[in-house]
Amino acid sequence: MARVTVEDCIDKLPNRFELVLLAAHRARTISQGAPITVERDNDKNPVVALREIADESIVPEDLREEYIHSMQKHVEVDEPEATEVPLIQQSGDMTIVNDAQGEEDQPEMERMTEEDLLRGLEGMPPAESPGSQRNGY
Repeated sequence: MARVTVEDCIDKLPNRFELVLLAAHRARTISQGAPITVERDNDKNPVVALREIADESIVPEDLREEYIHSMQKHVEVDEPEATEVPLIQQSGDMTIVNDAQGEEDQPEMERMTEEDLLRGLEGMPPAESPGSQRNGY
């Protein structure tokens, strides 16, 4: 294929705008060092990207997912749950978790939310590494 046109690729990706976006994204990844799946033949990166799409040597759905992932700027943070987490009570060799079923013979256990636990962990001093200057090694 000496020349690649949009018509060569339009049956693989019917939306021309999406074709341009994905081909441009693929051309950028090629310029960043991604391996190409077709021979270069002295073509520039956008032409190589279009040839890859036309030859179906790359999966358009994978390219779409890569493009979406590259455009995401907001990193989703795992927020602590509002429900209380039961504390673990040590009893001999067995570990007992209080399920709060209302059993009369078990002692009342203190409950702590995940948010309280995280706040407490943030207040702790950082653990020192084995090669730290402060350990005296």
